[in-house]
This record gives sequence, structure tokens and C-alpha cells, in this order.
Amino acid sequence: MDTYTVSGRWQARDGWQPFEKELTAENEDVAVEHVYADFGSKHGLKRTQVDIAEVDT
Repeated sequence: MDTYTVSGRWQARDGWQPFEKELTAENEDVAVEHVYADFGSKHGLKRTQVDIAEVDT
């Protein structure tokens, strides 16, 4: 499993906020899914409210 850095922005009440998360996953797609799930569970956001700009290893 590799370490991925996922960066982008998410829609907060006062506008778009940048984020950068580092996590361990099997591949890029799994890392992106974890980010969507994390924002959905912690902030109640839908996928359209999370804009992923870049995924790096």
C-alpha cells in the first residue's frame, strides 16, 4: 500500500476552503473514495461539494 496526498477544495458555509490530506491506500481511486467518504461523514457534504484537484504519491 502506498501513501497518497489528495488536495483540492471543499465548499464551506463561507466559501470554498482548500484542503490537503495524506492517507494510505491501495491505489489512487481508493484514496479519492476515502476523501469523499471522510468529508461526507465529518461535514455532511455531497460529492459535488468536494473538488479534488490533484492526487500525488
